Amino acid sequence: MTVAATGTVVSVSRDEGHHFSKPAHPCIRLLAGLGVEGDAHLGVTVQHRSRVAQDPTQPNLRQVHLIHGELLDELLAAGYEVAPGELGENVTTRGVDLLGLPVGTRLRLGAEAIVEVTGLRNPCLQIDAFRSGLLKQVVGRDEHGAVVRKGGIMGVVLTGGEVRPGDGVGVELPQEPHRRLERV
Repeated sequence: MTVAATGTVVSVSRDEGHHFSKPAHPCIRLLAGLGVEGDAHLGVTVQHRSRVAQDPTQPNLRQVHLIHGELLDELLAAGYEVAPGELGENVTTRGVDLLGLPVGTRLRLGAEAIVEVTGLRNPCLQIDAFRSGLLKQVVGRDEHGAVVRKGGIMGVVLTGGEVRPGDGVGVELPQEPHRRLERV
């Protein structure tokens, strides 16, 4: 089922090293089945160091990290000035409720690239090293005590292509029943 709701790419980032933040670039290239060209997390198997230490043969379900720009607005209102890419995301968007999407949603980024949503980013303690107290802003609990993760979503590249600020974001939901996002 295709949904008419669309958003916009605000910023794109990548980093060849395993650093917390990623510098913004005028364009990134997504490679099918691999991730972001020139990014440390590019690969068929998991590239996040903590995951590699557990099992380096795991599939890489975290090829692309996306954050909604509205989170950056929320953080600013709480006293934390955070620019796109500083939380380690590859793509910053606006106008799409990324955290509300189900597993398997396909996001069309720009004219060609398609990313399939695999789950939620699980923010780690490195966030507090970046800005003290920030972890409590991106991980909390709801009124029932369930953990709420707001640090963005992860996905895999189905179709490659270039992505730039200003590109559109199209949303295609998977067939029902939908599965809620869980951490990957």
